[in-house]
Amino acid sequence: MARWTIQSLIDGKMTVTAYCHAVQCGHHQVLDLEKLRDRLGPDAPAMAVDLEPKLVCSKCRGKKLSLIYAADDAKVAGMGKVNGNRYAQTKGK
Repeated sequence: MARWTIQSLIDGKMTVTAYCHAVQCGHHQVLDLEKLRDRLGPDAPAMAVDLEPKLVCSKCRGKKLSLIYAADDAKVAGMGKVNGNRYAQTKGK
C-alpha cells in the first residue's frame, strides 16, 4: 500500500482539513501543507494515523481531531482536464 507523504499531498494538489471533535468546539481548518513540510520534512508520513497525534485545535487546544483529504478543486482547475478519479491518481493507480 502506498503511503502519502507531505510532499506527495502538495504535488497531488490535495487539501487536508482538520476537524475538532471536542465538545462545544467544532472548529475546522485547512492545514498549511507547506508549513508542515517545512516543520516535519517533505518525506514525513502524511496519513491520518501519522498526523492526527501531532495536531492540536487552534481554537480550544483539544486533541480529538480527524482529517479529511480532498483534491483542491481550485488548484486542479488550473491543470486543464483531469481524467479519472483524483484519489486514485494521487494513490498512483
